Amino acid sequence: DPQQLELATSGKRKLRRFIVIDEVVDELYGSKVREYFEENNVQHKILALPTTEETKSMDLVLNILQEVQNFSIDRRTEPIIAIGGGVCLDIVGLAASLYRRRTPYIRVPTTLLSYVDASVGAKNGVNFLQCKNKLGGYTPPVASFLDRSFIQSIPRRHISNGLGEILKMALMKHKGLFDLLKRHGKYLLDTKFQSYSGSADHGDAALQTTRIAIETMLEELAPNLWEDDLDRLVDFGHLISPELEMRVLPSLMHGEAVNIDMAFMTYVAYTRGLITAEEKEQIIQCMRGLELPVWHGGCSWPLIKRALMERLKHSGGQPRMPLPTGLGVAEIFNDTSEETLERAYKLWVRD
Repeated sequence: DPQQLELATSGKRKLRRFIVIDEVVDELYGSKVREYFEENNVQHKILALPTTEETKSMDLVLNILQEVQNFSIDRRTEPIIAIGGGVCLDIVGLAASLYRRRTPYIRVPTTLLSYVDASVGAKNGVNFLQCKNKLGGYTPPVASFLDRSFIQSIPRRHISNGLGEILKMALMKHKGLFDLLKRHGKYLLDTKFQSYSGSADHGDAALQTTRIAIETMLEELAPNLWEDDLDRLVDFGHLISPELEMRVLPSLMHGEAVNIDMAFMTYVAYTRGLITAEEKEQIIQCMRGLELPVWHGGCSWPLIKRALMERLKHSGGQPRMPLPTGLGVAEIFNDTSEETLERAYKLWVRD
């Protein structure tokens, strides 16, 4: 609305922003964020919260909304800003979508996982009844601001965690990305995805891998933003991992659980004859190189069966199982027998 825009930018009215920031990020960057808003003469409220998988609940959404109501924002011209990892972005996205039916919000991801995954697409949500993201919706942000300098302050394990989601896109859609991860994985972990002028041997591996991961994710999500089509390659690694992740909280991070799922599904693809023994080995070795777990004791055969039964409920009665058919290529299968799955499981556990 031109009139609202003019009012917001004419200086007749002071700019106001409501910011939700993860409490760990607030300790590291909170003073810079406050300084920024003060220097730009923006009236602001910063709400620092513990945003973890355990606190990702409707209660936290309602806490945020109470504070939003107290601050009293204009739901057209004053977007809520979320600064944090994927959990923070998910929670704030849901809160914004509920407030006055839809309030604009901006995502600022601060972890590698949220940079390549939660910052892209329309989904938001919270956990409910011990089920991952059981409540949620599809409300895209008005913008995502991507700044890799945040990633330099996160622990190495968190970098590895984000590499799990990048590897997912590589295995499903992009052999070149897979080759980048194989060649530069350790370097990316060591340098925490920062770009250095003196890294000629590696090109700008951090920029290349993040850009390709986001572009391939957008290719998959954009034509199917509301998930009208349930055949989704981006579900690779997400058939068993939601059950596993919630069952063993907090011992596995999201990208780690996804990788364990992908490792098992790599064995399923091998058992079905979709990939060769050498390709299976290349995938598993790449995972190890990225310092990702390729097996977990909590991923039992009964848990796998239960998770796949749950999958059927949410995917129109079909498993819709994305499997690699080579390196960087994949298809969705509905005809994997229980016998094949069990053979793959035994082989996976043995190895």
